[in-house]
Amino acid sequence: MTSKEKEFLQLIKDNQGLIIKVSRLYTSSAEDEEDLFQEIVLQLWRSFDTFKGNSKISTWMYRVALNTAITTFRKKTKSPKTDELQDFHYKDFVEDDREKQAQISLLYKVIKMLPNVERAIVTMYLDDLPYRDIAENLGITEVNARVKMNRLKKTLKQLMERYA
Repeated sequence: MTSKEKEFLQLIKDNQGLIIKVSRLYTSSAEDEEDLFQEIVLQLWRSFDTFKGNSKISTWMYRVALNTAITTFRKKTKSPKTDELQDFHYKDFVEDDREKQAQISLLYKVIKMLPNVERAIVTMYLDDLPYRDIAENLGITEVNARVKMNRLKKTLKQLMERYA
């Protein structure tokens, strides 16, 4: 194994939560989630040499992951839909608090109802990325990212109340 491969594998290990989160929010089944995870890792590998270090590695990874997820999502929406939106079940969730699990599951369900860009904003916000990084990832201004997130908070609250 080359030093480049070792560096890449460590990068994936250190940031796997980011990839898992994007995979979960852009799929509706565990199988699709795994497929998207693999596709994101593949795209990260293909573009690994192009990372110049002008931004944080997590910002670059988010950009690649979100672009891959959105591209994959677009491809799937062009084909006929066979499944309705399904509730997400956490197989790796260790928390025993059923009420909390239900709230988190509902949150993921309503986030999946959002359009792609809004879903990306919420994903990065939940991952505690600063608005500057969110804006950079999406190619919008920091003020625009803040405004969109404030509107999304209201939308998510309404959706959660409706589907609770």
